[in-house]
Amino acid sequence: MSPTTQTVTAAAFRALHQPGNPLVVTNVYDAATADVASSLPTIKAVATASYAIAAAEGVHDDDLTKEQNLAAISKIAKVVVPRGVPLTADLQDGYDDLEDTIRRVIALGVVGCNLEDFDSKERKLRSFDEAVSRVNLAVETAKAAGLPEFSVNARTDVLGHGGTIADAIERGKAFLEAGANTVFVWGGPKGRGVSREEVKQLVAGLDGRLNVMMRLAEGFLAVPELRELGVARISVGPGLFRIAMNSFKQAAEQMLAL
Repeated sequence: MSPTTQTVTAAAFRALHQPGNPLVVTNVYDAATADVASSLPTIKAVATASYAIAAAEGVHDDDLTKEQNLAAISKIAKVVVPRGVPLTADLQDGYDDLEDTIRRVIALGVVGCNLEDFDSKERKLRSFDEAVSRVNLAVETAKAAGLPEFSVNARTDVLGHGGTIADAIERGKAFLEAGANTVFVWGGPKGRGVSREEVKQLVAGLDGRLNVMMRLAEGFLAVPELRELGVARISVGPGLFRIAMNSFKQAAEQMLAL
């Protein structure tokens, strides 16, 4: 992808984040799923899912290395980017050398990223100031690389570490001021997610610049409800991966039962 084309794609991707008219991104984890997703006529953007990439590598999400993740993103980018579909990458916490990570994904044609405030190496939540500083560093690195429209979806794990919605909003506001495009509030371990009331509070506190991970199961908030609540972006994380693995298991069980 030429620098000009990537700039146009990045600007278009950024513009798709509209509170009340949310972008729904399709999370993929390898070249095959990227091919399926990016060929859909209704596709708006493709995102990688580190949990699913890690599973495909045979490791836990927190143990996925930078090189493993970038190798997977590279394969996905080779499918998605030539089709002109915006690709955003789950970079976990950005790893030790965040600037290098951002530069390398931009070189692959990526136009956005997820960036966590959980330090996977130290297994703890980063301090408020450090987390905000790293969001700003990602934004400034992208600018220096010639892609000022690069979108940072800044994730906070504060709810999973004893924090409150007020804490999530405080961090989220600071992330937005540091240059993030949207904020993703992780609902904590075991797939708790965020409730309707929590989404309402987050939307109000962050002016709608919120990413919610939608659970692909009964009883959870769906696209129409999240749209009505005023979010700007909806992702599914490893949801499609889990559906695919369940279908694989069922088909294998049926075959072996014959």
